[in-house]
Amino acid sequence: MKKEVMIVTGAGQIGMALARRIGFGKKIILGDKKLKNAEAIAEIMDNAGYDVVPFPMDLSSREDILAIIAKAQEYGEIKYLINAAGVSPSQAPVEAILKVDLYGTAVLLEEVGKVIAEGGAGVTISSQSGWRMPQLTPEEDRQLAMTPTEELLNLPLLQPENIKDTLHAYQLAKRCNEKRVMYECIRWGERGARLNDIAPGIIVTPLAVDEFNGPRGDFYKNMFAKCPAGRPGTADEMANIAELLMSDAGAFITGSTFLADGGATASYYYGPLQP
Repeated sequence: MKKEVMIVTGAGQIGMALARRIGFGKKIILGDKKLKNAEAIAEIMDNAGYDVVPFPMDLSSREDILAIIAKAQEYGEIKYLINAAGVSPSQAPVEAILKVDLYGTAVLLEEVGKVIAEGGAGVTISSQSGWRMPQLTPEEDRQLAMTPTEELLNLPLLQPENIKDTLHAYQLAKRCNEKRVMYECIRWGERGARLNDIAPGIIVTPLAVDEFNGPRGDFYKNMFAKCPAGRPGTADEMANIAELLMSDAGAFITGSTFLADGGATASYYYGPLQP
């Protein structure tokens, strides 16, 4: 029996949690810049009864994105996309954050949207950080949403002199992710498919542990201590949301961002986390 095909980018805890929740019975093409990471996750999932093909892919490269799409198409039409790839403010310089998290995500949503099967669904992972920066102008939001992908990094608001630090770059990238989802969901809809975004708060992953132990560690620990949930989240809780968004139960949901941060953003604006 021919299996439905799913692309998953980012061989980390969130990508694996979403793939395990949605990917049973499907052919999963798992891309990561470090092939050994994809191979490690593939082995775990294969040993649990999944069917995973690891594939080397750098999200900042259109050529790599086209390559993983071509690999997936060897097994049939692409029905699902989970994008959990990215770099954090403590992992990379401004240029890399913009190239991977902002440009790369935009290209991935664009290229998969050209081939996604009817009835298909996609989810990309952004961040609560996109909600915690000064509002952009309507024109700037429109630019992030609609500028042709190869021109995105030339936008004035993304030039080095307008970016304070890596956190600011990350916030801009995640704001762009949400706007691109709104824009691209229209094109996906023309093919009978849906596209949404999940904006997690602090989720316990190896990447988050790096952040806890990094220069902003106290900031993050204070954030989850003072949010209504009083704790960080888990990757499986993000999978709960993805299961809704990628199933028939979410058939009327597209172009949306689901903020799942334990109330940290609410606390930032109206509670004890106010700056």
